[in-house]
Amino acid sequence: MIRVRNLSKSFGSVTAVNDVSFDVAAGEIFAFLGPNGAGKTTTIKMLTTLLKPSGGSIELDGLDPLTQQNETRKRFGIVFQDPSLDGDLTAWENMEIHGVLYHVPHKVRRHRSEELLKLFELWERRNDQVKKFSGGMKRRLEIARGFLHTPKILFLDEPTLGLDPQSRNQLWTHVKKVNETENVTVFLTTHYMDEADRVAHCIGVIDHGRLVAQGSPKAIKEQTGTESLEEAFLALTGSTIRDETANSTDQMRQFARMWSGGRR
Repeated sequence: MIRVRNLSKSFGSVTAVNDVSFDVAAGEIFAFLGPNGAGKTTTIKMLTTLLKPSGGSIELDGLDPLTQQNETRKRFGIVFQDPSLDGDLTAWENMEIHGVLYHVPHKVRRHRSEELLKLFELWERRNDQVKKFSGGMKRRLEIARGFLHTPKILFLDEPTLGLDPQSRNQLWTHVKKVNETENVTVFLTTHYMDEADRVAHCIGVIDHGRLVAQGSPKAIKEQTGTESLEEAFLALTGSTIRDETANSTDQMRQFARMWSGGRR
């Protein structure tokens, strides 16, 4: 479903992504892990048509995001780290607007919205303003909305950041159910290693722009001779604290501008 070959991206003299190659199978949950500044955000921007690669190639469901932007954008959904819901609107209205933007037919989007709001345990609150929701409810709504237009791939950027363990567990239960029932490929980033260990079929670890490991959680632990994924991650990337370089709010705004422009 996702095929990346020798992908690179440079900003002047700085190489953010350096000769990265990996595959993500259809229906797989793929966790893309790395320290802050390792190249995760830049890679995701290239996968989601926000940045043009300096070299290499990308295929999403057989499409080239560089030359087939509009078709590619129809194939995926994306949930950014920072909130993107309209708090003054209800849960149902947020779903409705998303469906209209993606040209989901009226009957289909109403049925799909009801189905997803029930699955993510938000149906009883569908007519409440989102600003009255808890953090966990808002994240569940964002992810439910991301599934609304029936994407083949869903990108999740730190979807459980700041949530309590119960909310994190509940959210992943729902995501895994849609992944299994609809065969949606999920590409996620997270700093919660226990989360990646539990939900991901395959993991890619990037550090200093290079892919340093790829495989199942079990294989990566065996490769590093460690008992936990967190220990494996530290063995692969070191223990030095990194500066945060990602600005996910800018990602969201840039994506919205580019997507809207492409639909005109």
